[in-house]
Amino acid sequence: MADTARETSPRETSARETSPRETPARETWITGIGILSCLGEGQEVHWRRLNGPPPLPEMQAYAPYMVHTVAPVEFDKQIPKKGDQRQMEAWQRIGTYAAGLALDSAGAKGKAELLAHMDMIVAAGGGERDESVDSAILSGMPKATNPEAFLNEHLMSDLRPTLFLAQLSNLLAGNISIVHGVTGSSRTFMGEEQSGVDAVRIAHARIQAGQSDIALVGGAHNGERHDLLMLYGFGGHVLKDSFAPVWERAGRGGGMVIASLGAFLVLEAREHALARGAKPLARLSAVLSDRSNRRGDTTKTTLTRMWSTLAPQLSSGHTAVISGASGAEPATSVERAFLAAVSDMPVRATGSYVGHAFEPQFVLNIALATLALGHQKLFSPGDSSGVEREMAGSVEQIVVTSVGHWRGEGMALVDAVR
Repeated sequence: MADTARETSPRETSARETSPRETPARETWITGIGILSCLGEGQEVHWRRLNGPPPLPEMQAYAPYMVHTVAPVEFDKQIPKKGDQRQMEAWQRIGTYAAGLALDSAGAKGKAELLAHMDMIVAAGGGERDESVDSAILSGMPKATNPEAFLNEHLMSDLRPTLFLAQLSNLLAGNISIVHGVTGSSRTFMGEEQSGVDAVRIAHARIQAGQSDIALVGGAHNGERHDLLMLYGFGGHVLKDSFAPVWERAGRGGGMVIASLGAFLVLEAREHALARGAKPLARLSAVLSDRSNRRGDTTKTTLTRMWSTLAPQLSSGHTAVISGASGAEPATSVERAFLAAVSDMPVRATGSYVGHAFEPQFVLNIALATLALGHQKLFSPGDSSGVEREMAGSVEQIVVTSVGHWRGEGMALVDAVR
């Protein structure tokens, strides 16, 4: 079993960065990726679908909102015990499955000695509500003679032991440990998009500093939840009525299409990978994290500072941007204006294809950047706004951005290893 997970807010670690200019650090390779989304599972299907038109989300089940639902999947392939599957909710099954894909990709699956010292950093939300219990309580309380007693009775008798308001966020890490045998240190971060940024940043920093040789990092999200859509819908963050690609939503007031997906990376020190004969899919060269207060021009200032750190490492003509823009406003328009001002690099917003899933979104986009670098070309433009255009030459570097729908900013630089 993994060490006790430590739940940490990205607020404790914001405004920090890890990059080669700070320390004579070890090179960090990406040796495995695992992705499960509305496009399907694994690397080949994602690359093929990214080079076609963006898929339409599920439009009816959650109307007036829409959701990018996870593709049909045989969970038995990565979670063979039915008992394990039954005790997980959907977000845990999605994440545990994606983690297994990453371990397979890295050639680490089933290798007990390697898994015993593999560290794990998971980005997770608060878990899922039990909608049937919530509905029964809300329906029954107005009719109860003693509403307070009624509430206490049903909370004590109807909720499963794993629920405290919502499921414990570190259950995903625990299930990955149980199912896949990853038993090094374990950390779980909470904090929407920024938890994913900091999960990658800290895994990268630990490898650079020699505190870790190999790490499994990622997260999962189940967007097929009425309570979640209600929460973000009341905040005005969710796209309604009809679908449009990310950059084309501003004229309609913007909005996210919430998604179900899981994404994991295996990050590894170069020397460690070479010693076990693992090949690099790409190099993670830098990860930066910050958290502006979103007042005035603070988001632009934060993005400019991070971009300036990466700029000396960028090569003209062979660099692209994969954006984590969600479609929510004003964050998406701020990022769009920033990217137009700092460079003429080709841009892709993956939210047009897979939707927005908060915690695992940054990890997913690093994985998709890794796919593009492996194919030496950027996937097709996904909108007609003019923001996304074809890339003339080969791609050798990709800057991955994350501007959270409400708070939190991050960037990563992913380089090809030829």
